[in-house]
Amino acid sequence: MDMFFQWLLLTAAVAAGWFVGRYFRSERRAVRNISDESSVRERLQFLFTNYSDQAVENFVQSLAVNKDTVGLHLSIGAHFRHKGETDRAILIHQNLLARPELPGHFSPQVTFELARDYLAAGLLDRAEALFHQLMDDREYGERAAAQLIELYQQEKEWGKAAQVARTLMKNRLDPKLARQLAYITCELADDCVDRDDRWGAQKLAKEALAIDGSCVRATFILSTLQARQGNYREAASLCLKVFDQNPEFGPEAIDRFMKLERAHGDVGRNGKRLRKLYEQHPGTSLLLALAEAVEHSSGRQAAIDLLRNELETRPSVRGLLRLVELSGYERGLATGEGRLVSRIGQLILTNRPVYRCVNCGFSGQQLHWLCPSCKEWETVRPIQGVEAE
Repeated sequence: MDMFFQWLLLTAAVAAGWFVGRYFRSERRAVRNISDESSVRERLQFLFTNYSDQAVENFVQSLAVNKDTVGLHLSIGAHFRHKGETDRAILIHQNLLARPELPGHFSPQVTFELARDYLAAGLLDRAEALFHQLMDDREYGERAAAQLIELYQQEKEWGKAAQVARTLMKNRLDPKLARQLAYITCELADDCVDRDDRWGAQKLAKEALAIDGSCVRATFILSTLQARQGNYREAASLCLKVFDQNPEFGPEAIDRFMKLERAHGDVGRNGKRLRKLYEQHPGTSLLLALAEAVEHSSGRQAAIDLLRNELETRPSVRGLLRLVELSGYERGLATGEGRLVSRIGQLILTNRPVYRCVNCGFSGQQLHWLCPSCKEWETVRPIQGVEAE
């Protein structure tokens, strides 16, 4: 008797959902795909959480397949995938593809959903095969290509990722896709750098810049290559070009620039150059570099005066610590108050995140060109603020 009432309630719930779906389909007959999948999942949540797995599975197996019920099948499969129950999602979509009564124009959509199931389940070979199968489909080709690029990025198969991205670029001009292809090309260039293939790395880095002129990473790779060949001045100049590409990466650029100048150049000669940059892009890293250049060219007191004046209007913990340090040297000893300020400042800076993704908020102390969280390129950037830049 309990089983009877269970099936009765199940049938009533499905019937209600069917009539609601029927109504909305009559309003928008031209739309084949599910228009609000999350809303459908919410309406079906009661069904999935209040009946046994076997009951739901029996229902799916017995549900007819036609143009009016395909959306329901797909919603149920997507629900299980989002819950992490990929095995059940795979079974639902496989069952749907195997049904001869499935309308032909739904086949690419079901295949795409099955490929996503495989991807979520870690069955990458199967997912890859299905996405490739869809590459020529007019409606799902671009979406399949985007999923393939993500898959290859996950597996660090940069050559395959670049090939798919180039194919996609032939059909549409998209700045986001151009950036993605440029950074994938930089991954290939970095591989060449690791193998000491300087010419291959240089060619790929220039190719990345041709694809996306604002690709900061490609400029850094070219700078590294120039330094390895002993062209230190050219390497340093390339670092400063980053300010024209994306000033948010200025702290990273100035850090590399100063390391090159300290090791192979003359820090003092860069005062005018750094001052001009600081006026255009004020930040803590640039201020500290400018103070170092002023100290070398005009003395410690000039650097102290510079820091004191700038910190009045643009306060920062790092700038304050450097001012305390220079003032202590100037007096011949570090005062007790100075040591206390330095200790507190260092505690504030210890273990704080240095970089943050502007897209998802992921933060850490290491620069990732590909955000580990949202998988977007060049969104992890130096943090701005009193405790940072």
